[in-house]
Formats: sequence, C-alpha cells, structure tokens
Amino acid sequence: MSTRRRDDGKPAVPDAQAVWAASEFRNVDLGDARRAHRLVSLASTAARNPGASIPAACGGWNETKAAYRFLANEDIEPQRILEAHREATLGRVAKHDTVLAVQDTTYLNFGASPATEGLGPIGEENTRGMIAHTCLAVSPQGVPLGVLAQHVWARPPQAQRLTEKQRRGTPTAKKESQRWLDMLETSARGMPRSVRVVAVADREADIFDFLARATALGQDVLVRSCYDRATSDGYAWQEAEEAPVAGTMAVEIPRTGGRPARTVDLGLRYAGVKVKKPDPRAHRRPGPVLPLTMLIARERGAPKGAEPVCWRLLTSLSVDSPEDARRCVAWYALRWRIERFFYTLKSGCRTEDLQLKTRSRLSRALAIFSVVSWRLLALTHAAREAPEASCRGFLSNDEWRLAFCVVNRTRNFPAQPPTLRDGVRLIARLGGFLNRKGDGEPGVKVLWRGFARLHDLVLAADYASALRRGKSYG
Repeated sequence: MSTRRRDDGKPAVPDAQAVWAASEFRNVDLGDARRAHRLVSLASTAARNPGASIPAACGGWNETKAAYRFLANEDIEPQRILEAHREATLGRVAKHDTVLAVQDTTYLNFGASPATEGLGPIGEENTRGMIAHTCLAVSPQGVPLGVLAQHVWARPPQAQRLTEKQRRGTPTAKKESQRWLDMLETSARGMPRSVRVVAVADREADIFDFLARATALGQDVLVRSCYDRATSDGYAWQEAEEAPVAGTMAVEIPRTGGRPARTVDLGLRYAGVKVKKPDPRAHRRPGPVLPLTMLIARERGAPKGAEPVCWRLLTSLSVDSPEDARRCVAWYALRWRIERFFYTLKSGCRTEDLQLKTRSRLSRALAIFSVVSWRLLALTHAAREAPEASCRGFLSNDEWRLAFCVVNRTRNFPAQPPTLRDGVRLIARLGGFLNRKGDGEPGVKVLWRGFARLHDLVLAADYASALRRGKSYG
C-alpha cells in the first residue's frame, strides 16, 4: 500500500486511492497474503495515474518488477480479482430496490503487439486481440455500481464466420451468442433477493433464448429489438406502430461517431405482444410464446440532415401508462454507461497499449483495469447524484489541498474538504475542464487526465518537501 512520508519522518497515512483499493479488494483470495497486498498496490497505482505505462505508473524498477511478476503469475486467476470486486459491488447493489444489469461486448485490439501469445482474430485484415463481454451494475439514477461479471476470450486462429443461413440453423449454445445467456446466470449469482434485476442490452441480445432465460431466472429484460418478431397476432413492430402516441419525453443523446450530442423529443407508443419462438423449419408453427411489451420511442422534429432516433424496445417490465413507458426509455438510455466504461478501459487506461507477451498476463491486467475504469466512471456520476457528499472518499487531505491551490493559484486552502462535486471539478480542471457556466458537468476523460496530473503534482510536492529538509529522497 502506497504511503508518503511526513515531515517528522514517520509513515504517512495511506492516500485515498490506496485506502479505496484495500477496501475494494479486502476479501480477495489469491492464495497468499503477499499477492493480495501486491494487488492492492497495483490497483491504487493505476487509480492514481490511469493511462500511464506500467513502468511510468510504478515509478521505480523494484515496483515495476514486482508488478510484472504479479501479472505473470499463472497461479493468480483473473476471476479471483473480479470476484472480490463483485462482492463489494453486491454490497452497493443491496442499497437499491432495482438495479440495471447492463451487458455489452468490446473488442481489444493488440495488433501493435503481434508477438503476443494466445490472441485470436477480432475483425478484418487479420487483426488480432481479445473479446471482453461485461455486465455492469447501474443504479436507476445512473450511477455505475461495479462489474458484476466479465468473460474474456480469444477466437481460434482459423475461426470461420457463419453465414446467415448457418446462424439461423445453429443452436444458441453452439454460437458466441451464448455469452449473453451465460452472463445472465453469472451476474445473477448471489444477488440480494430484495433487489429487482433488469437485464439491459442492445440489439445483439435480441435472442429469443436470452429473453426466455431471463424470465426463467426471475429477471426482467429491456432489450433493443433487432427483428420484427412474429407474435400470436401478427408482428411486434406493427402492433406497436398501430397504437396511438401515449406520451412524450426528452432524452439526452450523447455524441457518437459523427453525430453531435443533442436533446431529442421522443413520441412513445407501446403494445402488449406475445412473441413466438422462431422455428427455422416452420416459421408459423405453434410453439412457446413470451408475453412482452413492444415499446417504440421515435424522435419528433429531428434537425435537418439528422437521422431521427428510433428505439424499438422489447421488455418484460409492466408498461401500463406513459409514466411506465418513460421509465423504460430512461433506463434504456443508461445503457451508454457501459459504452463509457469500455471507452475508459481502452482510452483512459490504455489497455490496448499493454505489451505483456501472453493472453493470460493481459487478462490479469484487464481485471485490474476494469475495476479502476469502473471507479473513474462512478466518480463522475456519483458527483452528480450526491454532489454535497464529502470528497474524503476519493481524495486525501494532501491531494485536495494541492489541487485546490494549483487550480486557484493560491497558497491558502479551506479548513474543510470540498464537497464531492467540487472535488471532482478540481480534478477535472487539472485535466483541462474549463468550468465555464455553460460547460455542464465534467466527464470521465478530463477526470482521468486530472488524476494523472495530480499524481505528478503530489510527487513533485513530496520531492520539494524532502529537498527543503535537506534530506535525500528514496
């Protein structure tokens, strides 16, 4: 656990990142207390300086060598690391009546390290890497609560893509699509009985077996529809389109690709449908049906040249009123939290730049950086949901005081620590956030930049303090 020396030469109190890491991984079982200690050290180091290379973050050869030794240890299973975080996550989940279990997949491109062992194809032109399917727990207010489960794998070197006809005739259990069903079961394990779980996913999860399995597990589903599924009375999209507009709502759409962020005005239609299980041999043959609701949220008055937003959502949640429909759409909009999680994992923690030679080493690093990425993302949203809370949980006294003085160009700091919102803004301003009236709340990008700069400032302050005392540092 990292500490900084005090002026009187006694050991300093561990900084906030070390305290957090020790708490988050307090129940980790890696077979040796020294491994657990090293895990806490690595996680706190990554939290202080996300995006830095392992040598740069560790700051010295001995710490760097210990980090590489930990990541190369074949007796350390990545899932053990995530299990400890999951246990802490379930503690946070238990404080809510409802939790959104948001699933999605990302592809990690390690093409810059072609000698890495154990990678597989992930796209065109022989790109090699790993695939990570993750389930993120999110509160109905939008605060990420932690990673419930993560499955990482690599395709065989000569993996062949199935044709559309082959996919239709192949059972889900024999396709990569099975990961969606497996994640339902893994993420539900140990979930408090008092918590309602809503599985939220994009169009790739529009699989009848996925919808049916969630129902069997007692979970609700909220999935963007990819297919106009056959129902007992026709087709799901058509049935919802024939329903009158039941209400409207405004939703903030984030920037994606070349589309700028904007607020959209959505008209809502919904209808109860009985979805039939597809049968490739006889599409209309009577078979199992699922009672669901088809909800269509279509943008009204889209800007000129912009493609109108249209979400077709299949859900097992009760939709009996416009308020119910708005709740479903608002919860589906929180699916972007996992997109930002992946963005933080890859761009903030720069996991695709890791050069660790083997897939097993990368998997251990990915487990650690996944927890750090969640923490960065959670801080940005917790500051919005609980702005008046104290920042003590993520900044030490030295850290917030130094950030306050640097940002405000003063030698004087308040007697009491700032609120969580103000503390996050201090770090964000170190990362380039301008804090102008119309800038809104800072995002995760300026936060990870700010933490990296704060790390450098703290080190510089420690060195300066040692030099003033006329002592060598180290």
